[in-house]
Amino acid sequence: MLRFEAVTKRYHNLVAVDRLTLDVQPGELFGFLGPNGAGKTTAIKLAAGLTRPTEGQVFIAGNDVQANPLEAKRLAGYVPDNPYIYEGLTGREFLHFCAGLYRMNGRDTARRVDVLQQRLAIGSWIDKRVAEYSHGMRQRVVMASAFLHPSRVILIDEPMVGLDPAAVRLVKGILQDFCDEGGTVFLSTHTLSDAEELCDRVGIIHQGRLIACGTLEEVRQDGRRLEDAFLTLTSEEVSG
Repeated sequence: MLRFEAVTKRYHNLVAVDRLTLDVQPGELFGFLGPNGAGKTTAIKLAAGLTRPTEGQVFIAGNDVQANPLEAKRLAGYVPDNPYIYEGLTGREFLHFCAGLYRMNGRDTARRVDVLQQRLAIGSWIDKRVAEYSHGMRQRVVMASAFLHPSRVILIDEPMVGLDPAAVRLVKGILQDFCDEGGTVFLSTHTLSDAEELCDRVGIIHQGRLIACGTLEEVRQDGRRLEDAFLTLTSEEVSG
């Protein structure tokens, strides 16, 4: 459903992503882990079509993100690590604006907005200007925008940052339900406990290279905590 084929992204002399090859299946919640600056956000932006690979290809449901961007993006939802929304709009206006980008009709949009308003506990805030929102409320509305249209892949970068415990539980439930219905989630997070709770498989990226990938049991090895395995793998890469 989401495939990276030997993808490299260079910024001048910096290699942000180095020959990343990865295949994420339908129904899978995949955790993408790594230290700060490892290449996680760059990889997600490559999948979302926000930056072009220097080499290699990214596919969403068989569509090359660069060669067939409209179809690829039609099938994907994206939640960035910094939830930017036009501050002069209300949450509802922003969601209707997003729906218009996907050419959703007004009736379907209104129905879907109502569902997500309830599901994400946005409440009456949906009709207030975004300038009044907390970071957590902005995150809820951006999350809603990713689920408005019939996505098959959700690309999500640090989804729990700024959310209170109740909102974290809501988001986890939405992501799990989406995968149970056959969708694919590609989740970048620093919160290893969330990865252990949610993910079917995880990949660890460090200095742009994928250094481990598999089920939690395969990556942890010998029954260790994910945190211990993560620290061991990334420190070995540094020393090596």
